Amino acid sequence: MSTVVFGLNHHRTPIQLLERVSLGQDVAARLTESALESPDISEVVVVSTCNRTEVYAEVSAFHGAVADLTTALTGVTGVTQDDLVEHLELQYGEAAVAHVFNVAAGLDSMAVGEAQIVAQLRDALAVGQDSGAAGPALNHLLQQALRTGKRVRTETGLDRVSRSLVEVGLELARDLLGAVEGLDVLVVGAGSMSSLAASTASRLGAGSITVVNRTHERAVALATRLDAQARPIAEIEAALAQADVVISCTGSTGLVVDLAAAADAQVARSGRAQVYLDLAMPHDVAVEVGGLRGVTRLGLAELGQALGRGTELPEVSAARGVVADAVHRHLSDRAAQVAAPTVTAIRAAAAEVVTRELERVDQRTPDLTDAERAEVHLAIHRVVEKLLHRPTVRVKEMAIDGRIVEYEDAIRALFDLHGSELS
Repeated sequence: MSTVVFGLNHHRTPIQLLERVSLGQDVAARLTESALESPDISEVVVVSTCNRTEVYAEVSAFHGAVADLTTALTGVTGVTQDDLVEHLELQYGEAAVAHVFNVAAGLDSMAVGEAQIVAQLRDALAVGQDSGAAGPALNHLLQQALRTGKRVRTETGLDRVSRSLVEVGLELARDLLGAVEGLDVLVVGAGSMSSLAASTASRLGAGSITVVNRTHERAVALATRLDAQARPIAEIEAALAQADVVISCTGSTGLVVDLAAAADAQVARSGRAQVYLDLAMPHDVAVEVGGLRGVTRLGLAELGQALGRGTELPEVSAARGVVADAVHRHLSDRAAQVAAPTVTAIRAAAAEVVTRELERVDQRTPDLTDAERAEVHLAIHRVVEKLLHRPTVRVKEMAIDGRIVEYEDAIRALFDLHGSELS
């Protein structure tokens, strides 16, 4: 068995396609169920965020698993295989493990070092655990990756130098509208990203903050923490008219702000400049809103371009070092665990041969002294150990790459092992 990463992320995929494969909980559950119908897939965890939809899977055969995952993803999203092929992220074995660790550390995010991905991965793992789709391999992998992500943030200071999507969006808004101080900010949504948006706006000195959410109680809870105002969703049009900056991240599958609502808000504002920061996937704010006079709409594509990848900061280099070390240790531990039955079987078979040969030596050389006999025994053991060293290393390497199953017949034949000895 080996780990596979299959999906799409912001590195290679246009925002429009990412939106089409963005999955709600119900659709992610259907994708998981479909994937587990494959005879080549034993475990699945689905991660769907604002800039990635990825499946982490334990597989016995790479090509069969990828074909079945492709069928599963196209089946639940309606996206065609032709649309997927050009943009698919495929990682296998060691590369897949490294990818998961980098994601957990925030090194693969649009905003390097952002912390939201930790909660998103933890939630995805919890869903997999509850449904039984995440077995021992993915449980161990993701738990280790999450621990490494925490180490990166506490040991390298990466989170202190990273710029979040919210911060970049507000910087761009400031360039367009002037200082954030004194601006009226409307936050649509009350989840973790909305909470971050409201907190950041408050920290930067926004003149007022209003929170609107479909579940009014959640809006009230968030507003209370920040000494802000909460309004019911029915009053969103009035709230839009009062807002200089609108930050939306609701997780809704449909538009929250359409062109008509935004146009009416501009009329009520007498055309005063307004900025929409759309952090949602799929997007909350109609793309056409950006064409209104006096309105700027910044979505994930524009914010991602503003973030860029930047130069390699010392904190980033340190984070990569922590991740590389953790990946190496995880792979070594997994290889030892996976290879243990095979290595034990090989060494048990070799021990039987050595025992028989030493008995023959003892029978044929009765005149040897105890010291001489001990030296002969030691020499034979040394020869066997030297002969077994390289095969043992190769078996562990094959365990890392997930190729032991492919070579089991060859291993049995080479070392004259019975099938049960490898089970």
